[in-house]
Amino acid sequence: MSDADARTPAQIEADIKRRREQLAETLDEIGVRVHPKTIVGDAKAKVAASVDNTLGRAYVGANRFVSDVRGQLVSPDGQPRLERILPVALVVVGLVGLVAVGSRRRKG
Repeated sequence: MSDADARTPAQIEADIKRRREQLAETLDEIGVRVHPKTIVGDAKAKVAASVDNTLGRAYVGANRFVSDVRGQLVSPDGQPRLERILPVALVVVGLVGLVAVGSRRRKG
């Protein structure tokens, strides 16, 4: 005789009850997973994580750019490099002037 044949009706009923409860728990879990609020919440969490990651990379890139520019315009001992700052300043002033003239022409 196998173990399945040796079980009493009470044992079989207890096994059926236990399996029914397990099935009910599984169905409840599936119901929670496919509920629209859960799906939307998971999607929001993924988007937020993606945005955080993107912003983090952008911050690191901007910080690296600023450090590179600072390295070009300031000597290692902290003194400004006028031979590099003056041409950059002239270009910036020229660009601002062009933008100002262009905006005046559109208004007038």
